[in-house]
Amino acid sequence: MLTQNPLSQERKKKLRWFVALSTIPLLGVVTAFGLVPQSDLGLSTAKVAIEEITLPKIDAPVAVSSFWRSERVQRGDTVAELLSRLNISDDAASNYLRNSTETESFRKLSVGREIQAETTATGDLIALRYLSNDGAQILIKKQDDAFQTNSLPAQLEKRLFVRTGEIKTNLYAASDAAGMPDAAANQLHELFSGDIDFHHDLRVGDKFTVIYEMTYHNGILLNTGRIQSAEFINQGRIYRAVYFQIDAQHGDYYTPEGKSVRKAFLRSPIEYSRVSSGFTNSRFHPLLNKWKAHNGVDFAAPTGTKIKATADGVVTFVGKENGYGNMVKIKHQGRYTTVYGHLSRFSQGLHRGQRVAQGDLIGFVGMTGLASGPHLHYEFKINGRHHNPMRVALPDAQPINSSYLAAFQLVADDFVARLDLLRNTNLAKLD
Repeated sequence: MLTQNPLSQERKKKLRWFVALSTIPLLGVVTAFGLVPQSDLGLSTAKVAIEEITLPKIDAPVAVSSFWRSERVQRGDTVAELLSRLNISDDAASNYLRNSTETESFRKLSVGREIQAETTATGDLIALRYLSNDGAQILIKKQDDAFQTNSLPAQLEKRLFVRTGEIKTNLYAASDAAGMPDAAANQLHELFSGDIDFHHDLRVGDKFTVIYEMTYHNGILLNTGRIQSAEFINQGRIYRAVYFQIDAQHGDYYTPEGKSVRKAFLRSPIEYSRVSSGFTNSRFHPLLNKWKAHNGVDFAAPTGTKIKATADGVVTFVGKENGYGNMVKIKHQGRYTTVYGHLSRFSQGLHRGQRVAQGDLIGFVGMTGLASGPHLHYEFKINGRHHNPMRVALPDAQPINSSYLAAFQLVADDFVARLDLLRNTNLAKLD
């Protein structure tokens, strides 16, 4: 064990006294601050005030007697499903909407149409309102335990829209890119299909300009209207069409010179599809396993695709015929015949001897008869002889009547000037 040095202990005692004496002033300062009373600092003393306040009386809540709800028609909706989403549980209302002739427009509402319903808290229908497909305002109200339907004429507004596009793959891809609705694209296809084979003639860089109407009701879009004028540049060749309204019931498309744009025949009975098998004198039949002439054109399309009559005519056959399956034959102008085969079904009421107009629905694509997949087999005959429907020269329709020529020229000149301006503007943008 180590011994301690007496001198070092003495030094440590002196050091402790020095530290203790040096801290006394600091402790005094702290104590001085802690002992100053609040009144000497000039601070006011806090006071508490108590006052009684009378609260206003709250009235009893008002009972809500009815509720409004809005829904849109969805694809595949039934009346029951639509009423359920509208919170309507009213057998009398359901029966009226299902069966009354006055509510037929309700049962035929297009997808996307808005319906507003007023109901009681228990789901009884008080009122129902909507815009029908033709734009009329329909109001259904309950009156003395019975329902009544009133229709008010639509206050329609028509606006002109302009779209331009360029072909990169096909017409419908280009129209989508241009922001053009499908209904207008279908019209454009039909308008020029007599001159342009949209299955084979389109080229990358082809251009189109379309001026068309859109119909609105109270700012709500109702439908895509008619194309008023259009231009299509196909492989450098310019095709133009202008719509001219002769009277309230009649109108058609003409070139700026007054010739009919429409051919007596549409080039294709389907708005748009893929040619899966062309016209040929020798083709290996996939089901018969032998070489055989293919006297028509096959348009591949999903089952149920609409099929149109390609020209005005009279139906000469509706039924089944051997490998054609369900088939329709139409006679036109005495020397032309068109044949439509492999249909899944016919349009309702179609019968032999019936007159049909160009574009009328006659049936739906299927694969009845000898068919390896859903498609339309289409034939075109002149005096009983088969011709290639995609290449045969189609007869023109009648030009505009000379009595309307002056009035037509005013309309045509206006739209041609617009098309010229739009085309020059678009070319300048490209430069």
